[in-house]
Amino acid sequence: MIRLRRTASAAAALALGAVATAVLGFAAPASAHVTVDPQEAAQGGYGRFAFRVPNESDTASTRKLEVVLPENAPVGSVSTMPVPGWTVAVEKRKVDPPVEVHGSQLSEVVSKITWTAAGNAGVKPGQFQEFPVSMGPLPQVETMVFKTLQTYSDGNVQRWIEEPLPGGEEPETPAPVLTLTAASPSAAPTGAAAPQADDDDDAESDGVATGLAVAGLVAGVGGLLLGGLAFSRTRRAPTSRE
Repeated sequence: MIRLRRTASAAAALALGAVATAVLGFAAPASAHVTVDPQEAAQGGYGRFAFRVPNESDTASTRKLEVVLPENAPVGSVSTMPVPGWTVAVEKRKVDPPVEVHGSQLSEVVSKITWTAAGNAGVKPGQFQEFPVSMGPLPQVETMVFKTLQTYSDGNVQRWIEEPLPGGEEPETPAPVLTLTAASPSAAPTGAAAPQADDDDDAESDGVATGLAVAGLVAGVGGLLLGGLAFSRTRRAPTSRE
């Protein structure tokens, strides 16, 4: 009787395990996708960003990455960092109004960056690769969405192009998203000349106090020297006899 109960318990456990496996299989999280790192920066600033590309295929390597910069958020200065084993091509587009960078008006901005593996290079199964870029000044928008195409050696193309959903849920093939925050206000407010004057007064007072202290120290040392000299003369003076 006890053996039958144990057998039934084991069978129930196996059944529960099968059900849990099936449920977890349907509820598994989305696979890794192309992201930008860091994922947050300040508007108007410059930054170094890396497009992180995981290889999701078990048999093919990633051979090409195409990153499209958003049309509604042009960036005046975009430069790439060399990636060993990869070549890079940059495409540009006209913009109106121009984008200002260090006082210069630029009528062309980078619209697309393409990295292509050379020779035997590529992102192999189980690996990932980062493709760094420098960008700035970052536009006055809340987000930058970089639609991206990932091409594999077997010809398969993964399109990471879906924008964030209003409800906050991640789409099936999300595009890399950079969140831009408002630049922090200047630490020194307008009309801050008064604190500066106070600082100058404090510095002047500190200088006077230091001078008085030094003068007192010199006077004290001088007094000690004179006292020692008088004592020395007293000891050398002859004693009068009655």
